[in-house]
Amino acid sequence: MNLLALRSHNAAAVLSLLRAAPDGMTRLELAERTGLTPQAVSKITARLRAEGLVDEAGRTASTGGKPRTLLRLARHARYAAGAYLDRDELTVVLADLAGGIVDIRTSPHGDADVLEALAGAVRAVATGAVLGVGVAAPGPLGHESGVLGRVTGFPQCEGMPLRAELTAALGLPVVLDKDTNAAALAVRGTTRDSFAYLHLGTGLGAGLVLDGALHRGRRTGAGEFGHQAVRLDGPLCVCGNHGCLEALCLEAVRAGDPAGAARLLGVGAANLVALLDIDRVVLGGRTVLADPALFVHEVAAVVRQRTGRALPVSAAPGGSRTVAEGAAALVLGRFFGGGKDGGEGSALR
Repeated sequence: MNLLALRSHNAAAVLSLLRAAPDGMTRLELAERTGLTPQAVSKITARLRAEGLVDEAGRTASTGGKPRTLLRLARHARYAAGAYLDRDELTVVLADLAGGIVDIRTSPHGDADVLEALAGAVRAVATGAVLGVGVAAPGPLGHESGVLGRVTGFPQCEGMPLRAELTAALGLPVVLDKDTNAAALAVRGTTRDSFAYLHLGTGLGAGLVLDGALHRGRRTGAGEFGHQAVRLDGPLCVCGNHGCLEALCLEAVRAGDPAGAARLLGVGAANLVALLDIDRVVLGGRTVLADPALFVHEVAAVVRQRTGRALPVSAAPGGSRTVAEGAAALVLGRFFGGGKDGGEGSALR
């Protein structure tokens, strides 16, 4: 690691600790937690204060010695935009450095130029110093290449080099990932457990977090949960196969049977539990959010019946904004030294 990279890594470590301590930390505490010398921490925090990223937050209570100055993250010094590009609508949020949502807007995009609609929506919320834009879209897609794949029900975007085109349109760094991966990041928090985020909306997919780390697969293909065949003589799916879980769930929803859709979703969830030995299941997507209590109850019941485990099942706490919030988290993760998914590098600084 060269000197510049080391300096950036150490600054990111300090910022990450301050992000997790809303009441602030002293320079001595930062030195103890990072393993850096007090002198090094003083230099880093002086630079971060000069950049407007760190503020003083008062002093510690006196315990006989001299009170120490508390430092905290200047959460409104920078922002991250997050966009959820669904098949028929667009949700864009603006998040501060602590991940707090300061603006959110949702609008249909219909048959309009997707890139133009996306760029315009980001410009509408992107006030202040914006670090970059995270975009979450239905898969399959290339996380590394930034290119959209052949998305069922979204043919106009197949092969679009979205990251490159949006970067050129906005002049900002852009990160692209699947909607389910972004949502999984939003609900992961600080836990190191294994869970599945199941998203039932205009389609059906999964975001997988294994031992605390987001699992994308080598080709970003992990989590194509909706296209597991559960009924070989079932209805034709838009992917070209028969009896896919997505087709069955959406068929039940169209027939006015959300409980049936929930039970089918439970069958898929039970398969994942048996395959991956996950610790919990989180549900999201507009179909789930129309009646979250029903889906949580039915999925939990089917999982318990099929696996013998009373697995925790919950609805995504962020509701309809979960995916867009996770898209913004992609940007913040890189700013705070999180690389691809929150664990390496600092590509946006």
